[in-house]
Parts: sequence; C-alpha cells; structure tokens
Amino acid sequence: MGKSSKFHLSEKQVGYLLIFPALLLIIAIAIWPVLYSFWLSLHDIRLNDPTKTEIHSNYGLDMERFVQTYPILNRVVTKETQEAKDPAVKSQLESIGGRVKEIKGFLSTDPAFAQRYEQVDELLFEFKPVTADLKFLDMNTEMTEKVNQVLAGLETEVQDLGAQKALAKPDDLLGLVRGVKQSIIEPNYIGFSYYSSFLQDKRMWASLWNTLVFTVLSVAAELVLGLLIALLINKEFRGRGLIRASILIPWAIPTVISALMWRFLYDGQNGIVAYLFETFGFIADRALLLTTKEGAMFSVIFSDVWKTAPFMALLLFAGLQTIPQSLYEAASVDGATKIQQFFRITLPLLKSTIMVALVFRTLEAFRVFDLVYALTGGGPANSTETISILAYKTMFAQMNFGAGSALAVIVFLCVALISIGYIKLLGADLIGDNK
Repeated sequence: MGKSSKFHLSEKQVGYLLIFPALLLIIAIAIWPVLYSFWLSLHDIRLNDPTKTEIHSNYGLDMERFVQTYPILNRVVTKETQEAKDPAVKSQLESIGGRVKEIKGFLSTDPAFAQRYEQVDELLFEFKPVTADLKFLDMNTEMTEKVNQVLAGLETEVQDLGAQKALAKPDDLLGLVRGVKQSIIEPNYIGFSYYSSFLQDKRMWASLWNTLVFTVLSVAAELVLGLLIALLINKEFRGRGLIRASILIPWAIPTVISALMWRFLYDGQNGIVAYLFETFGFIADRALLLTTKEGAMFSVIFSDVWKTAPFMALLLFAGLQTIPQSLYEAASVDGATKIQQFFRITLPLLKSTIMVALVFRTLEAFRVFDLVYALTGGGPANSTETISILAYKTMFAQMNFGAGSALAVIVFLCVALISIGYIKLLGADLIGDNK
C-alpha cells in the first residue's frame, strides 16, 4: 500500500496531464510561428536582393552570378591589356589579369567549387535554369577574406586607371569587378539591429500611437454601446427576436466589404454620411472625412464601432442571461432603484464577461489591418497607419522580411502585455489559486 502511494498523482498533476495536449497544440500553432518570426528578425532577409533571399549563417558564393560574370571579366581585362599603348598601363593591366586568375585559383582549391563550376557553366550554356542545390556554395572565412582582398585591390586600381583615362571602357571593367564581388554572399545575421533601429524610428512610434488611439477609442465606444444594446435586447418586448437578429447584420458583413461600403459613404462628393455630417454641422466640409488626419481617424473608428459593437453586445448579452432574475426581484423588494441594481448586481456579475469581451476586442483592435487598409490605406500622410499595416508594407511592399518579422514580434509583445494587463486588472480574482 505504502509502495503504491509513491506514484499517486494529485489533482493538480492530473490537471496538468489533461491540458498537456492542448499546450502542445498552442505551442505548434501560436508559439512556434512567433519564435520563427523572431529568428527571421535577427537576419537581413530581402526578397529583392538575390544574395539575401534566405538565411546565410556562413560565407557563400552565388555560383550562377560568378559563372556569368567571371569569364567576361577575364576577357575584358585581356582585351584592355592588348589595346593599351602605354607600357606602364599595359604592365599594370597584366598584373590585374594575373590577380583575376588568382581568384579562380583560390576558389578551385575547394573540389566542390571546380565540380559545381562546370555543372553551372554547362546549364547556362544550354540556357537551362540553375537548380537550387547548385546555385549557392558555402565558403570558409579564410578563402573569402583572400578573394575579397584581391577584389578590393582590383576595384581601387580600375578606378584609378579610369580616372587617368587609361582604359577604353573603364565603366564596363569596374562593373564586372563589382559584379564578381557581389557574387560573394556574406552572412546576413545582424542580431537585434532591426529592433534598435525601430526604437529610434519615428514612423514606427507614430504607427504604434495610431494603433493605441484606435484601440482605446473604438473598444471604449464598443463597450458602452454594446452594453446598452445588450441591456435592451435582454428585456421582454414584442419583436425582440427580430431585433436580436438584425443587430448582428453589421458584424456578419465581411470586413473588407464593410470598409469599401463606408469608404463610399464617406466620399466627399457622393457619400451620404459625409453629406449628413456636413448638414448637421459635425464637419465644416464633407471632404474632410478622408482627407484630414483627424477626419480619417474618426472615420476608421466610427466604421469599426458600427461593425463590431454587435459582437460586444452578443458577448455581454450572454453574460446577462446567466444572472438570476431572482436577484433583481429581491433588490426591488428591498427598494433598490434600477440604477442601483445596475451598479450593485449587473456590473459585478458581468465582470468576467466584460473581461472576456474586452480581451477579445482589444486584441483584435490592436491587430487591426483589413478595415484600415481597405478604408484609408493608412493615409492620409500615414495618419491612420497601424503597426500591422506598417509591418505589411515593410514585409511585402519593401520585400524586407527581416524588418517585417521584427515588427511582427513587436506586435506580439504588445498583445502579450495587453493580455497580461487585463488579467491583472480585471481577472486576478477569477483565475487566482483557490486556497
């Protein structure tokens, strides 16, 4: 009996075993993409630069570019040497030609280079694409330093000869030297450089501020409006079912379609909403809604509140349904007014529901992308550009996956801090340990 008790599991341990599969799923779906984004953010990855399209931990050589450029460089140097009339220039060009041949000599000490050079050369001669397994060759640091040293010297000498007007085509020769130099791929690990640069980037801070303004104002308005709607549809009245169904229509409309609809309604020439706002004196000119910073931010927030307040109302209505009606009846007997019942019964018992609704809406609002992108595109003058839109533009418009991944990690950290803050402020007593 005593022996078997050593393996007895407590309720807490059994609970951990039960949630372990869910924990693995969370790690696979949520944590792993963030970790991978963080790993990418430590490297300079750019899809518009052939040498930086993937992570390179070591020095490498772009075989396709080298095979295309090196033979032409060799021929041009030989031609310039033959055409040189000044003996001193001719001697210097012969020295340059010898060092050009040294480059291939250094690289040929690696058997893999010699074999791959022939294979790539044959593919290019037959106008066939160079496969990924042949395109890049790893190089050791010592060999790379030798080649870079030779190329740096060649570049300086060719520039000097070009300045002396001693070459027939100095730009061609200099371009070929630089072309061979660019075929050498350097490690693109840059550490936390992107994070340090973003901390000093005014545009990043402006987009973060725009995101915070949008999140705070929209979520606050949605909470108040959603609570009013939830209290309304919780009452008994004729046609309550129809009202409940109709208020969900804005939330059911796809976000992009909703944004395009509101963009038409805000239009300074034909938009009915812009016309009504001008008629009732809310704005001086109907064109201000989408062409000014304040007008654009208001337009985005107003559209989001219209669309998402029903979702908040639905969550709060579900919480209202769990409050026993007997509590209100007892409070009425004791002489409590409706306002007192609201603050003493409804709000305290809705605390957990409000926390859930606020967490969902705040996190969704902070990560907003499609509504703002379709409605204003982040304009005018980046006044509605959120952190998610900046990350999208950096990653896909500028093709800078390293910087875009850093911004994605920053968004994740902000979302994590918001979640922790909500739990600390509103839910500590709900999730605390039972004692």
